[in-house]
Amino acid sequence: MKRREFITLLGGVPVGWPLSARAQQPALPVIGFLHGGAAASFSQQVTAFRDGLRGAGYVEGQNVAIEYRWAEGRFDNLQALADELVSHHVAVLAAIGGDIIAKAAMKATSTTPIVFMVGQDVTRSGLVASLNRPGGNVTGVTLFVPILVSKQMELIHTIVPNAATIAVLMNPKNPTVLPDPPDLEKAARANGMELLLLSATTEQEIDAAFTAATKQHAGAFLVPGEVYFTSHRSQIIALAAQHAIPTIAPFREFVAEGGFMSYGNNLNDTARLAANYVARILKGEKAGDLPVQEPTKFEFVINLKTAKTLGLTVSNSVQLLADEVIE
Repeated sequence: MKRREFITLLGGVPVGWPLSARAQQPALPVIGFLHGGAAASFSQQVTAFRDGLRGAGYVEGQNVAIEYRWAEGRFDNLQALADELVSHHVAVLAAIGGDIIAKAAMKATSTTPIVFMVGQDVTRSGLVASLNRPGGNVTGVTLFVPILVSKQMELIHTIVPNAATIAVLMNPKNPTVLPDPPDLEKAARANGMELLLLSATTEQEIDAAFTAATKQHAGAFLVPGEVYFTSHRSQIIALAAQHAIPTIAPFREFVAEGGFMSYGNNLNDTARLAANYVARILKGEKAGDLPVQEPTKFEFVINLKTAKTLGLTVSNSVQLLADEVIE
């Protein structure tokens, strides 16, 4: 072969390679993202999840793909969504929003790794055998939302000491986000209040719950960290303002959008933790060998503008306790 012919052939190789190389590239690993809420209400959490992946070297659309499924509080649709994600042969399934979502994922597969983000005691609810060694194909992050209720009642009682009754919203379709009713009543009485339990599973029933709380002279309202209620926080914040009832919730998002107080976990931080576990599994670690992560920080947030609208004074000492004061 002449030198000029060889150079021509060599120079032509790169022209022909990219198409064939691209054709042979393996498909991107796919993460299944199953959430019990609505996409519009949890956009910041999704951004935090992507940030967590990016910090571990995975960028959506570049070296990993994500399939999203949102139940929008319709828990009867969860299993179909979980089954659908598993049928797409996802490499890891992230189950976000409570043990009801995690259990749907676990029912869908016993082999695909699952990373949950829930608020409950995961050993008590049967998601894992132990926190240190979950076993099987499951691990994740637990927020321990129910155990925060007593502290939430204590904080709102400090600011609204004349509240004789505290209403607590509950979703019968997702009941495990609260302590058992006797424990709730004990927590209320420990803070000098009577307990009023109000159920809601629809927007209309949330409206009715606030009307009932007002009629029964509830002086405070507690909204648990339940995924349907968090998805409908704009409605809840508006109703609390309409009925002029001081309300506390677990997550900062309620307060940032005009609610009165929150005490609990930072949802974005926990989403990053969950994403880090997803990344570690993609790199070869086994879900069952990764200890369930527990929160190390709880944040207390107050909205002083809302307090003023409610006619409440938040003392300097209470403000100093807050991690954030929104003015």
